[in-house]
Amino acid sequence: MDAEAQESFRDFVANRSPALLRTAALLSGGDRHAAEDLLQNALVKAAGRWNRIDEPEAYVRRILYRQQVSRWRLKWRRRELSVAEPPEASGPAAPGTDSSAAAELRVVMRGALARLTARQRTVLVLRYFEDLPEAEVARLLGCSVGTVRSTAHRSLARLRALAPELAALGPGHETRPSSRDFSPVEVHR
Repeated sequence: MDAEAQESFRDFVANRSPALLRTAALLSGGDRHAAEDLLQNALVKAAGRWNRIDEPEAYVRRILYRQQVSRWRLKWRRRELSVAEPPEASGPAAPGTDSSAAAELRVVMRGALARLTARQRTVLVLRYFEDLPEAEVARLLGCSVGTVRSTAHRSLARLRALAPELAALGPGHETRPSSRDFSPVEVHR
């Protein structure tokens, strides 16, 4: 890799890593360490082909998706997420916010997403959490827009069936998911 390509790669990593890490965290079920590993491996693969990549972000996202699918197929044992203290014990909430409801929503959503198939979870993450248009999701996953639509529809139906308690978490929640509502919880070991 020449100096210009190295600088281009460094700029890409500096500017896009936070968004790519959020996607990796969602794909890995909220495990921040697994997400960091997933992103690092994807960036290493991208660095090796950097001069031949036309759309770097799409290329890295596709690597993230495919690596995570490979991990799921290996059926690694699930590890329990542990935190330093329960969310409600982390201190007083800001005025006007209900931190316990937000924490409960994140826990329920993470559990429901973990029970979806790899493809279902990936379509929902890209479509609703990353807020990508259907055509972009289809391009990233190498499928048709109709496949994205039908997969998203079936995935949302399955999510509602797996976690009916999502509807009961309160009137203040939007019907469309927002990435700020489902941010991964930091894992402490």
